[in-house]
Amino acid sequence: MSAARRTLLHRLVVGDIIHATTPNGASLICLVTRLTKIQVEARVVTTQKTVRIDRNTCLGRLGAEAVACAVDSVAPLPVAIHNEMLGIDRKFRLAQSDEDAKLTNSEKDALIFIDTFYSERPI
Repeated sequence: MSAARRTLLHRLVVGDIIHATTPNGASLICLVTRLTKIQVEARVVTTQKTVRIDRNTCLGRLGAEAVACAVDSVAPLPVAIHNEMLGIDRKFRLAQSDEDAKLTNSEKDALIFIDTFYSERPI
């Protein structure tokens, strides 16, 4: 991995949102929850699964199944979209019923926006 990519991973702080992808193409919108010298720990906002990413390689493991994934963008989201992602994370983390987890139109729009945003800003 390039020094520039490694530097970007080392600039992350708790609360940042990053993007990773699994080998089958699954999109992982990840909220950084913990950092160590060698690892980024994050939570996928839509599934609440934990992702652990090596800060030196950008490679990680998703959930208890340890599905391989790789960080492909750390571009900062526009504030409004970032806030929508925080809202989705909170909603899915605290939902007590399927109705509680129902997405609003603005949340759906934010997820659609992210699809092209991160792909246009790779690391």
